Amino acid sequence: MSLTIRLPRPDRTLEAYEVAPARGFPGRITGPLNRVAFAAAHVVADPLADNDPWLTPAIDWDRTIAFRDHLWDLGFGVAEAMDTAQRGMGMDWPASLDLIRRSLDAAKPRGGLVFSGAGTDHLALEDVRSVDDVIRAYEEQVSAVEALGGRIILMASRALARVARSPEDYVQVYSRILSQVREPVIIHWLGDMFDPALTGYWGTRDLDAAMDTAVSIINDHAAKVDGVKISLLDKDKEIAIRGRLDPAVRMYTGDDFNYAELIAGDETGYSHALLGIFDAIAPAASAALAALAQGDSASFHAILKPTVPLSRHIFRAPTRFYKTGVVFMAYLNGHQDHFTMIAGQESARSTLHLTEIFKLADKAGLLRDPERAMRRMAEVLAVRGIEAT
Repeated sequence: MSLTIRLPRPDRTLEAYEVAPARGFPGRITGPLNRVAFAAAHVVADPLADNDPWLTPAIDWDRTIAFRDHLWDLGFGVAEAMDTAQRGMGMDWPASLDLIRRSLDAAKPRGGLVFSGAGTDHLALEDVRSVDDVIRAYEEQVSAVEALGGRIILMASRALARVARSPEDYVQVYSRILSQVREPVIIHWLGDMFDPALTGYWGTRDLDAAMDTAVSIINDHAAKVDGVKISLLDKDKEIAIRGRLDPAVRMYTGDDFNYAELIAGDETGYSHALLGIFDAIAPAASAALAALAQGDSASFHAILKPTVPLSRHIFRAPTRFYKTGVVFMAYLNGHQDHFTMIAGQESARSTLHLTEIFKLADKAGLLRDPERAMRRMAEVLAVRGIEAT
């Protein structure tokens, strides 16, 4: 039986769109992987909480942790309390630390891998006066995560970008924090397309000069760095940095435009992965990584290739609103029963944008229950004044 839904087009007419059968990717990983793969996981908002959604986050903890179980089943590590979880855009530090604690508790009995974001986002930017303020803030969050037994993702700091006057300020801050951490960390370089407040990170707007500073800091402290996550959406820059890293330091691609070829690698090497899009495409990504681990690069590319247009659409400018697409995918696929987000960010993308997500997800075989996905797509359209069925 064919499934057909009427979807809006840019010319304001409706088209009859036929949804394909489910692809049926496995729900569990069955063998070891030859890439370390983290999914930056979203949180599920509580739509029935009596709160002020723009001011106070309300989280459905059961569904949020259940989604992490889903990722661990598929062989992913969880990159916790990252920007995918709307950190810095509605998710404050106290809520983030609670999320980290709950995720670590859930991971322990099953041996799930978790690295957690530590940054400086509890600082009010207008109150930051010096790099010493930034150092103290990093120390506070790192200490809090380590006290829970957690591993660190050292997040880029808006406060540091605000007060730093030179690359030497970055050297001072990162050297101080890396000298203190208990276990090697993942350093997160988030480009300004994800967060405009990070423009000029590493003390310059010149990306080549910024690369020099970042690589120097990382290699000087290689024993304290598990890896570096690059989120610049520039595969050539990532490959260039990857080739300059100390051999003990992993490159974790954060390139949601070019992840397939960067993970596959070439004669110069390959990248591991820490990706926001893995939240949305987890079953397909797991199947592709399993195929790659078995030496089947053809299947790896065949599975991942159709996910790339979806990822590029979800992460299109303004890139910081990609979280809306990630949560929309979770709603379509039954990981939550509503399309509600912290700070009301379900409104951050247009109806046509969400429609294109639905179509691209269908073409990539990512709608695990097409009938449910079609029904939920119709419900979202109905709220926006469109009769889809």
